[in-house]
Amino acid sequence: MASARTLLRLVLLVQLGAALSIAWALLHRGVPAWGALLAGAGAVVVVRLAINMNNFAMAARAASDTPPEYRLGPAARVRMLAEEFWASMLVTSWHVPRGCARMTVHRDSSRVPVLLVHGYGCNSGFWAHLEPLLNRERISHASIDLEPVAGSIDDYAPLIEARVQALCAATGAAQIAIVAHSMGGLAARAWIRAHGSACVARLITLGTPHHGTVLANLGLGANAAQMRRDSAWLRDLAAGDTQDVRSRIVSIYTHHDNIIAPQDSSLLPGARNVAFGGVGHVALGSNPRVLAEVLRVLRELQLVHA
Repeated sequence: MASARTLLRLVLLVQLGAALSIAWALLHRGVPAWGALLAGAGAVVVVRLAINMNNFAMAARAASDTPPEYRLGPAARVRMLAEEFWASMLVTSWHVPRGCARMTVHRDSSRVPVLLVHGYGCNSGFWAHLEPLLNRERISHASIDLEPVAGSIDDYAPLIEARVQALCAATGAAQIAIVAHSMGGLAARAWIRAHGSACVARLITLGTPHHGTVLANLGLGANAAQMRRDSAWLRDLAAGDTQDVRSRIVSIYTHHDNIIAPQDSSLLPGARNVAFGGVGHVALGSNPRVLAEVLRVLRELQLVHA
């Protein structure tokens, strides 16, 4: 199966074709060229916005209770919707189509290196906002592309193992931290189940459906099936977690997630659970408050050399 980068490039070509077709039709109706092009591009944006808002509507139908302190007024809700739409547009139309896994090593750094693991239908381009912050703090880091896109989550474990070993070898560290978005958190837990937790200083998950999401019923592939609510695969994964593994996990989630529903699916017993409000699913990778929390957790860690 094609990579997420290739698939999204094809989607962008389809969108470009649709925009140009609309513009061409309007030109033949006497609309000025600039107006026709603007209308064609606008139509694509409106469709993308409708898809994004529909995700919020579907997630709302299966939503968990929102604590009073996280409930949003109209203005805050509009800000959240705008941030999530913009984040989704950037990720799918710019970052992922250009994304490729890489490693950055800061020599003589005293910080625990970090492996970045993306979520479903995405790639390492998702981390475009976090990587500059890691560089600012001189934190060595590597990203990974989980492929095939629709493969089994268990099959990503060898890829993660190889990347962890490469990062440890490049930095001389005995332990690494993992920051994982959405499905990436499940892939990291599946890797720990297969290879153990000895080299894991911390696993930080962002909007990970630890107990599944109803929206996975609409997804394609073995990994989507595994992320359905209380699937047999998720039950087996939970049964394999030890108390020590759970104590190394920090689950960061949002009460307004538009992909993970119910939103309390990200709550993981035995882990440190950190809640946010007014943030959408994709925006977890770029929201300043969330990224500040990720850095705060990473600052807690002490580097151990191999």
